[in-house]
Amino acid sequence: MVTFSIIIPVRPGGDAAALESLRRLDETSDTFEILIAEGCSPSRQRNSAAEQARGDVLYFLDDDSQVDPNCLKTCSALLGDETVAVVGGPSLTPGSDTRLQRLFGVALASIFGAGGSRNRYRAVGDTRTTNDSELILCNLAIRRATYLNEGGLDERLYPNEENELLDRIQKSGHKLLHAPRMAVLRSQRTTLRLFVRQMFSYGRGRGQQTLIAGTGTVAAFIPLIFLLYLAILPLTASVPFVSVPLYAYCALDLLFTVIALFSSRSPYSVFLIALFPLMHITNGFGLLGGLLGGKGGSSGKAGLQTVTTIRKKEFGQADW
Repeated sequence: MVTFSIIIPVRPGGDAAALESLRRLDETSDTFEILIAEGCSPSRQRNSAAEQARGDVLYFLDDDSQVDPNCLKTCSALLGDETVAVVGGPSLTPGSDTRLQRLFGVALASIFGAGGSRNRYRAVGDTRTTNDSELILCNLAIRRATYLNEGGLDERLYPNEENELLDRIQKSGHKLLHAPRMAVLRSQRTTLRLFVRQMFSYGRGRGQQTLIAGTGTVAAFIPLIFLLYLAILPLTASVPFVSVPLYAYCALDLLFTVIALFSSRSPYSVFLIALFPLMHITNGFGLLGGLLGGKGGSSGKAGLQTVTTIRKKEFGQADW
């Protein structure tokens, strides 16, 4: 039987809303414990919890992740393949979110909005071998032995700490799986300001990851390339065809906004025509900041507080 250690980082004194959905796990789920890691440095919190965990598998959730009742059964079955070290699913926008939050969810699930990362925010297709682009730390299971052997998360990184770790795990010859049916529900940012901060943070994390790991893809840096293009565009206005990329971008912006209008069936998706450029430009600034800001470093003290170790008995199940 596979045993799970569910790890949830919270701020000092913070609550873990995820606990409520964990109480609805299928009664036949494998044995699990829950570790609430309280502190101010999420990467360090997760590493501290992993060291104290007893389960075969570390299942990382965010404090507001709402899991599917069958998530542990799904994960356990996929980990029956010994070559698989990581299983993760998408983070979906709840229908109860506001219209603005659902708009952010549509943008993140669009190939134009988020590129190769879009499958982190939509449940599409069957379980498949993947890489870090489709996996997200608010819904990610990793064999504890693999996690510890690889040294855990790089505590200098937040966000993108899981991307750097997943790269290392994959390079070690392990298999990563994306399981759409193992989705969690998680609300999007509540305001445009917070969403912009999120996009900047993602870009900054990617820039720092590139400096630390020495790896990166051209696709990941397209927002920065676009930003630099916009910066030099006024200086090259007299150069023939220099505006063609901008016209092409605007055409794609319009096209994918129309596609989203029909697929989401929400008239509010029309605002994507402005949200897409805002996402890309903000992410570009984040990438630039991450590259110029150095390799970063963790801050704050992350104490581990096992607030509740929930055994199966509390859910009508047997003890370990």
